[in-house]
Amino acid sequence: MSSYIDTHIHLDRLNGIGLQLEQARAAGVGAWVVPGISPDGWAELMTTAERHAGVYAAPGIHPQAAGSGEKLPLEELRRLLQHPRSVAVGEVGLDGQIGVPREIQEQVFVAMIRLARQENKPLLIHARRSGERILQLLRREQADRVGGIFHAFSGSLETARKIIDMGFALGIGGALTFPGARRLPEVVRQVPAEVLVLETDAPDMTPEPYRGQPNRPAYLGLVAGQLATLRGWSLTETARITTANACRILRLPLQANPVNLVQGNHHEQL
Repeated sequence: MSSYIDTHIHLDRLNGIGLQLEQARAAGVGAWVVPGISPDGWAELMTTAERHAGVYAAPGIHPQAAGSGEKLPLEELRRLLQHPRSVAVGEVGLDGQIGVPREIQEQVFVAMIRLARQENKPLLIHARRSGERILQLLRREQADRVGGIFHAFSGSLETARKIIDMGFALGIGGALTFPGARRLPEVVRQVPAEVLVLETDAPDMTPEPYRGQPNRPAYLGLVAGQLATLRGWSLTETARITTANACRILRLPLQANPVNLVQGNHHEQL
């Protein structure tokens, strides 16, 4: 028996977390992974994980927080990664659309990779207009030893294959439901089933038909439904496969409680 796992959601940025999680559970979601952004948000991140059942943390330093100019609090982060609810280092990577100098972003990213290797934790990768350089750094730092997930993947099939060859999975979110999506649907049809995991990135990346509104944890089923359609899977298969993948990559306990998956008017008992 499996429920969906949301491998990337910013619960600490949502209002009414308890109610939103209750609604998500009713929609078939059983666990959530919350990535970090900056050190000043780590305390709230860990409190969120401790307070709610099925919520896990991935503390780290996002590229937009890499330019603070302060010494990296690596020992504090190391301590947080030893917390029983910490499952990954995230959200880390490079971003070609922000004002932080690239050399500073790279220094922080490399530090995050090295810490992930030292603590044997997978990585949640943020890659925007920087995919090739990220892959170079991951290869150089032997990040295949820990693996992880490329968050909000929307690249080409060629890029997806390079990521998979590095031992990383693809985080599939709301972009899969967009009417104009062309590349991503083709990617999810062709890559191996074992590299696909689900995410909302809530409150961002809202799927259709709610695009333009804040994303919600309960909307993960809309992404799952589109993935099921593209792969020719049932919702049961989609939950089983993506949950097994997330549990393997993030070393999460398998979700064993049966839930109702809700997709539009479609109800399916897992």
